[in-house]
Amino acid sequence: MNKNVFLIASAAVAMLVSLLAFADSVELEFSYTGEPVSTEDLLQGTDKTDGWLMYGGNYNNWRYSPLDGINKENVNKLTPVWMFQTGLTGQLSGSPIVADGVMYISAPYNNLWALDARTGEVIWHFEHDMPSDVILCCGPANRGVAIKDDLLFMATLDAKLLAIQRSNGEVAWTAKLEDYKKGYSGTSSPLIVGDMVVTGIAGGEYGARGFVDAYDTDTGKMLWRRYTVPSEGEKGVETWAGDSWKTGGGPTWAIGTYDPQSNTLYWPVGNPSPDWNGDVREGDNLYTNSVLALEPETGEMKWYFQFTPHDMWDYDATNGLVIDDIVVDGKTVRALMQPNRNGYVYVLDATTGAYIKAFQYTDRLTWSTGLDGDGRPQVNPEAIPKAGAAGDPVCPGLSGGHNGSWSYSYSKSSQLMYVPSVESCMGVFKEDMVYIQGIPFWGGGPSTPETDDGSSYGILAAIDPVAGEVKWKYRSEYPFVGGALATAGGVVFSGDQEGYAFALDDATGDELWKFQTGSSIRSQPITWQIDGTQYVAIGSGMGGLVPGLSGAPEKGTNGNTLLVFAVPETETKWFWQ
Repeated sequence: MNKNVFLIASAAVAMLVSLLAFADSVELEFSYTGEPVSTEDLLQGTDKTDGWLMYGGNYNNWRYSPLDGINKENVNKLTPVWMFQTGLTGQLSGSPIVADGVMYISAPYNNLWALDARTGEVIWHFEHDMPSDVILCCGPANRGVAIKDDLLFMATLDAKLLAIQRSNGEVAWTAKLEDYKKGYSGTSSPLIVGDMVVTGIAGGEYGARGFVDAYDTDTGKMLWRRYTVPSEGEKGVETWAGDSWKTGGGPTWAIGTYDPQSNTLYWPVGNPSPDWNGDVREGDNLYTNSVLALEPETGEMKWYFQFTPHDMWDYDATNGLVIDDIVVDGKTVRALMQPNRNGYVYVLDATTGAYIKAFQYTDRLTWSTGLDGDGRPQVNPEAIPKAGAAGDPVCPGLSGGHNGSWSYSYSKSSQLMYVPSVESCMGVFKEDMVYIQGIPFWGGGPSTPETDDGSSYGILAAIDPVAGEVKWKYRSEYPFVGGALATAGGVVFSGDQEGYAFALDDATGDELWKFQTGSSIRSQPITWQIDGTQYVAIGSGMGGLVPGLSGAPEKGTNGNTLLVFAVPETETKWFWQ
């Protein structure tokens, strides 16, 4: 068969099989058993180019691939080779895993598929049933699974952690993270460290006390728990007025980073609760809006750094953390870096937590007038929420800057960070609120964003953390809510809310390629290579904009579709172009 015809047929078959998988009368009669994914495989990260084994690609969380088969010269020929439709609505916001020729993709409402990574053919489908009274702050998203040996690990919306057999999608064990009726839920990808699976928790908007948990990968036995808000008698509780720590929040809903070199686990922590009324929780509110450096064997804290003390603007610090050796003042430093939701990029000493530098990366930043020598923000008193109606717009607004709901990339080739960002400002207000378990505990809220033409938009920024500057910016009419991927081919992949997947020149930001997927993009692109062909996967499908942002484009649908692209060996014309 002609190769082009075969590829078209394969894509059509994959789409048909994916739709049939929802029919009760259809039972898939085959399963798949791959090679166990070892600790050594995970330590290789994206250097093991035949797969994508964790959310960030490698333990340094770079979302960078050394593959260069797709590069600046040929990326304009990138063509879809197969597609998979989940049949669901909601946010397709995860990062797929690829191992031994199989892709594992999670989707809204606790769904997980195993697909043939060459064709998109469905191997099995798993859906975790959950109670109808689950409390959700921010949609039914799932950001991905972790893999180790012959198991997959998935957090669920009803606050459970599941171990699932790779061969057939059956549950091996279940661990209860917390009581979902208190507002707890699981949405992020877990992280494998040795023989442990580590996961955070969502629920800060309900006053739920955040934590990071570690479980034995074989048995599901809890090994340790690290709370992010100290309790009575513990160090740091003095930073919470009265007993406000009891409803202090500090969610951990984004994935952490592990450094094998120093054997340190880093986890980003979200907002205090109530979000906007700081009057009832006077103090710095440790350890919210911080990064925690933990001993992976015990969960004991080595150090912490707080980005936004006494947060009153919902500036979760749950954005991804990347690690690399960089040169500072002529000396090589093991650095921990993060573009924070508050509008600053931070560079810390990964060994000690010492503040090295920070600088603004958003176009507008009004809540702070600067940082002192220790990195502590100097708050603009005009930006503090006032009772009643919202005041003047505060920048960044509720959604960032960059937001932990999506990813960014760090290129080892260019040593630049590629950060999708939201440029939007919002007024905020505070109000008195009585805490009721399981009810949103916000203590105020944001206004709608500025509505003047061009006031809310998206930026994908190339950031030099060593020089402390933004090298270039790629602008979109709509705020970016999808992730980024960088490669050794000099290409940065991402997508926008108009439904376009696109590729940029990593040195200049010039657009090299774009493809209309049919729906807004808020997924995390990945790449891998099989049989000499490099593939790029980008998910499309979104259940609405971040609350408070301007309206989404009218065209497109909410349908969840994963598209996989490659550069064909011969010039190809496709029926959907």
